[in-house]
Amino acid sequence: MRAATTLSVVVLASAGIGHALVTSVDKGGIERVDPFKDMKNRPAAGHGMNVLLVGTDDRDKLSREEKAKYHLGGAPCHCTDTIMIVHISQDRKRASVVSLPRDSYAEMPAHFDETTGEKHHSHPVKINAAYAEGGPQLTVRTVEHMTHLKIDHYLEVDFTSFMKTVDALGGVQICTTKRLADSHTRLDLSPGTHTLDGGEALQYVRSRYIDGGSDLSRMQRQQRFLAALIAKATSSDILLNPVKFRDATRAVLGSVRADKGFGADEMLALGHAMRRFSPKSSEFTTVPVGGSEQLKGVGTTLKWDMGKSERIFQALRDDKPLTVPRARPRATLVDVAPQQIRVQVENGTRTPGLGRRVDSALRANGFLTTKAPVNADRQQALTRTIVAYDPRWDRSAKTLATALPGSELRPVKGQGALLKVIAGTDFKQVRPVRAEEEVRADKLSAVTGDQVVCP
Repeated sequence: MRAATTLSVVVLASAGIGHALVTSVDKGGIERVDPFKDMKNRPAAGHGMNVLLVGTDDRDKLSREEKAKYHLGGAPCHCTDTIMIVHISQDRKRASVVSLPRDSYAEMPAHFDETTGEKHHSHPVKINAAYAEGGPQLTVRTVEHMTHLKIDHYLEVDFTSFMKTVDALGGVQICTTKRLADSHTRLDLSPGTHTLDGGEALQYVRSRYIDGGSDLSRMQRQQRFLAALIAKATSSDILLNPVKFRDATRAVLGSVRADKGFGADEMLALGHAMRRFSPKSSEFTTVPVGGSEQLKGVGTTLKWDMGKSERIFQALRDDKPLTVPRARPRATLVDVAPQQIRVQVENGTRTPGLGRRVDSALRANGFLTTKAPVNADRQQALTRTIVAYDPRWDRSAKTLATALPGSELRPVKGQGALLKVIAGTDFKQVRPVRAEEEVRADKLSAVTGDQVVCP
């Protein structure tokens, strides 16, 4: 994910002011690697461009104070903390981001270790061990072997460049409907909207112990962060501000490692083609997991669902989108999913059929209505819609009230789990809502960037 911050500069490079700057940084600032050296029997090239983005846990360039402040202690494993394939469509109008779980079961290809002079036979490992054993080249070989996708370019970023990039952009906005707390990274975000600086953003994308989803949940948060990063880079004045553009470009390009073929001209050409890019142009998914396997000396590995995984990789080969365009309006994030909330609707007005209309609208948006609205016995029509609820179900009541803009929350002790909506004359429509679901290994799907960034 941290490597994916490089995409923001690819977008920024579309500004004409960037050519001389990017070219100068390319000549003296980008460290070059050769991940494709002597590679044979590679997969056939598809349509579009496949970029392997890796984030390493290297923290050597951080100060002691920064390591302490953001809880980056401990020795790095010198492995890929995060691995993503970013497919840029041939028409440069779409980016498909596929996260590969770092604990994925992988068959390491046979390789020669130039450092020790040893020849290693093919053996099972976790996918992130490829970098530790053979660096960028073995990482590319392993990913190509597992996905049968030809990798066109390689980009690598560490903790330091990630933090610098976020700070150069002025921070990135993240939303959450529930508290996010991790005892290892010391992340602690209250429900609401937060603008994270570089160090806080690093805590956010590294946290694995917030819920039961572990690394799968972390990858989902990384994807949300990348969508938010794209939103910030493409919607702010950074393209028109030479100082901000210079700082962001130097922050990323001055600290990445890239293959020799991905130079300034290629970056600028890609940036120009993607100048109208937005969060809606991006889509995100994670390789579906079908189970796990305990390997001696390796630990618990995640086995990919080969059928579902192959459909994702085939879509990338064919340059097809992973998501199906939907015309429905964007939903507001809430704490409790509407599918978990039971609702009884009453018509608090003298308008015939209002109760049925409210009941149908709520059910269409996922709420479990009784399908049997009743007419309230009132002398005078109710002007403001009321959500009556038992205080024990206050979180559900907030979800329901969010779906009914302008409604009044009214606690009623002892009412029970069934919430009540008394429709007033102010009712216009039901606002779509959805919850932040915990990630399950068997329930991973693609989303577009505009679905996961802050409203």
